Amino acid sequence: MKKILITGGAGFIGSHVVRRFVNNYPNYQIFNLDALTYAGNLENITDIQDATNYTFVKGDIVDAEFINDLFQKHQFEGVLNLAAESHVDRSITDPLSFVRTNVIGTMNLLNAAKTIWSGNMEGKRFYHISTDEVYGSLGATGLFTETTPYDPNSPYSASKASSDHFVRAYGETYGLPYVITNCSNNYGPNHFPEKLIPLFINNIITNKPLPVYGDGNYTRDWLFVEDHAVAIDLVFHKGKNHETYNIGGFNEWKNIDLVKLLCQQMDVKLGRIEGESAKLITYVKDRPGHDLRYAIDASKINKELGWKPSVTFEEGLERTIDWYLSNDAWLKNVTSGAYANYYEKQYQ
Repeated sequence: MKKILITGGAGFIGSHVVRRFVNNYPNYQIFNLDALTYAGNLENITDIQDATNYTFVKGDIVDAEFINDLFQKHQFEGVLNLAAESHVDRSITDPLSFVRTNVIGTMNLLNAAKTIWSGNMEGKRFYHISTDEVYGSLGATGLFTETTPYDPNSPYSASKASSDHFVRAYGETYGLPYVITNCSNNYGPNHFPEKLIPLFINNIITNKPLPVYGDGNYTRDWLFVEDHAVAIDLVFHKGKNHETYNIGGFNEWKNIDLVKLLCQQMDVKLGRIEGESAKLITYVKDRPGHDLRYAIDASKINKELGWKPSVTFEEGLERTIDWYLSNDAWLKNVTSGAYANYYEKQYQ
């Protein structure tokens, strides 16, 4: 069986990718490596935990010796690197943790792959999942393309930009067969409630304020996580070596408009009077280095691989809300303990 390592597979995007690969490729042995930090949760993948072609490994990509031993033992033929610190707010308060995981961790994976694939790169693939935030901030017009110069403005995006550069450098210097994708904001089931949509769903349920940064006019492109998993599948199997593909939802929303739509849908789902949830909207001090607008031109992956989003934002948002309302125990588990202290420090 072909052995594939997926890092960060207990996290939000990673769990959807692991599930797709385990279910769709019975001839692959999928190894899910996750450190199980606050955002990694094995409850995200209980439905495939007993699959014969699935193995969970607890470990940290920052541990070079552990990573080298793991690669030597299993001789992986493919790597999908989704392990990352990803929340901009956290990167502002603790930038070094982002350097350790996103840069040093990626380097450890690259070195291990280079070592075991040395002399025989045929059929191997190192797939690095990145973000549109490496490109910086757009004005009122224009789109990020695969050739847009990097211009990161937060410690998070700077760490991801650095890891992207190292992946490309290993391709040029050592001939490592790689692909990179840069995606827009993901949303959907299993998302830890520190990002906007799951945070606000949880706050609406519990009647807490909805903290909107600045004037709320920051614009983002939104991508349903299951559509992203399909795109990752396509790029891993059909993308060209040493290429970058941008993955976006063709779906721009200003934060405040998104929040108002979310409030409307939540009022219906919770049986509240229309406009009741919107009363929770609270404008808070803007965060430093806040990028005005992200928007991706995903025409390359559409033309070359035939990918496009399968759901509208309104449909995807409703499916997301339904999942959280149907998984009350999951939500309570992940928002207990240290989360409460983090939330109070971050937004109060």
